[in-house]
Amino acid sequence: MTPLLWVASLSLVGIGVVGIILPAVPGTPLIYIGLLLAAWADGFQYVSIGTMIFLGILTLVAFVADFVSGSLGAKRVGASREAVIGAFLGAIVGISFGFVGVFFGPFIGAVIGEFIARRNMEQAGIVGIATWLGFILGVGVKLMLAFAMVGIFIIAYVF
Repeated sequence: MTPLLWVASLSLVGIGVVGIILPAVPGTPLIYIGLLLAAWADGFQYVSIGTMIFLGILTLVAFVADFVSGSLGAKRVGASREAVIGAFLGAIVGISFGFVGVFFGPFIGAVIGEFIARRNMEQAGIVGIATWLGFILGVGVKLMLAFAMVGIFIIAYVF
C-alpha cells in the first residue's frame, strides 16, 4: 500500500474515533471507510471481503445503537419532542465548549427543551438525566464497537 493511502486510511479512522464522541461527525462509518480503504489498497490480500462485510454489520449496529440509546433514556421517562430536540441541539452547541460542553450539552439541552414544553422543573431534571444517561450509554457502546472493529481488522491483517 502506498504511504498516501495509509495516511488517508489512518486519518479517516482517527477522525471516526473522535466522531464517536462528537454528535455531528459520523464516527463508525468513517472508521469503516478508513478500514475499507486500507483493505482495498492491498487488494483484500490481508483482510478478506468477508471480514469487511462483518465490520460493515458492526458499523450498522453502532449506527442503530446511537439512535436507540439516545431515545431510550428520554422515552422511558416520558420526554417531550422538545426535550429530544433540545438534547440534540445541546450536543451540537456543546462542541464549542470542548469536552465539558459535549459531555453536559445533551443534559442541558434536554432540560431546557422539557421545561419549555411542560413548565415543570422536576420533570425537566428527570428527563435531562435520563437523556444524558442514554447519550453516555450510546457513546460507550459505539466506542466498544469501534475498538472491536479496529481490533478485528488488525488481527485479520496480521494473521
